[in-house]
Amino acid sequence: MLAAKPAWHLSTLLAAPHRLSFFAAACVMAVSACWWWVEIMARAGAWPSLSTALPSTLVHAAVMSLGFMPLFFSGFLFTAGPKWLQMPEVPARAILPAVATTGAGWVLVLCGSHLHHLLSAMGAALAACGWGMVTWRFIGLVRLSRARDKLHASLIALASALGVLAMWFAAAGLALRDYGVIHLAAQLGLWLFIVPVYVSVAHRMIPFFTVSALPVLDAWRPNWLLWTLLGFVGLQALWVVSDAAGGQGVMLSSLRAFSSLAGGVLVLGLAVRWGLVQSLRIRLLAMLHIGFVWLGLTLCLDALAQLMGDGLWNLLPLHALTMGFLGSILLAMATRVSCGHSGRTLTADNLAWGLFWGLQVAVVLRLAAIVWPAQSAWLLPGGATAWLLVMGGWALRYGRWYGLPRVDGRPG
Repeated sequence: MLAAKPAWHLSTLLAAPHRLSFFAAACVMAVSACWWWVEIMARAGAWPSLSTALPSTLVHAAVMSLGFMPLFFSGFLFTAGPKWLQMPEVPARAILPAVATTGAGWVLVLCGSHLHHLLSAMGAALAACGWGMVTWRFIGLVRLSRARDKLHASLIALASALGVLAMWFAAAGLALRDYGVIHLAAQLGLWLFIVPVYVSVAHRMIPFFTVSALPVLDAWRPNWLLWTLLGFVGLQALWVVSDAAGGQGVMLSSLRAFSSLAGGVLVLGLAVRWGLVQSLRIRLLAMLHIGFVWLGLTLCLDALAQLMGDGLWNLLPLHALTMGFLGSILLAMATRVSCGHSGRTLTADNLAWGLFWGLQVAVVLRLAAIVWPAQSAWLLPGGATAWLLVMGGWALRYGRWYGLPRVDGRPG
């Protein structure tokens, strides 16, 4: 007689912090992908456009930069964070109010973008409150920890605090209908919050994961390297502020092109040093390394955009960053955590591998639409459709896991 399959239960989401946070993140990610796909298809003439209270492009920028990413962060921070800091585990119930508030806030932002701008502002304020609660709890872990090495956790805590400010800044821009403020909040949220967290985690975890799977390599990650990487990231935030203050002259544009190219070459060289070529034999590891390569390409494309002198070319590094770097690393890390903490083998099966390469197709289509605007009528819908299929497919597959017990029968 066959054993009954385990049932999905909402209460199982509270068995571990990553279950709750990743589920909420997957929901916001899938909803936002669907929302943007409907908008892009309407622009392509597939159906009439929905009425809007705010420019959809700005709402898209805010949600893509500050929406679902922090929710994934909270799952990772309260799964790996206590181990890094040698602190007791944090129960999922302790972060439930923060996660629920953050997730609901971003869904409200999307709804308000069609109903009333103040509704979106209220949603962004709720998200800021929720993420503030997450950040405050993580700062408490860092402060109470007696671990010798708290560098990465401390940097992540600082970046998370800046993320709270970026969300409040976005809420103010939405309330005032100040589109410059919304755009600046999204850009600074990327370069002062999201990317520093990614870089800090990458510096700590990519060498660790690589040497665990490929012992012939070494886990080389000196602290000066982390500070150098964050320095290049900080320069990008400085250029964002400079743009908002009135643009850059020839001298500043040349300086930006040089610094971005230098940063891009450093990251690409580091990718090789960390075992890019060797990692390609192991799917889950390859996903992580290829995602890191996108950061180097982002900086190189930023240098190219400065040389071209056309504002539209700035969309190249932006989408290489958000879809390529952030999206690829997200799939790699979230898939790894989801497999390991559900009692499954740490591997990217055919579905996960296919989703990852579907994401690469989405990135290429979006970048191609910028380079060949005459073909954007099909490239943009193609990229949005690929993004929806990948992120929606990932959310359906792994979101189901979070409400099921571990396959090995262990708690968590």
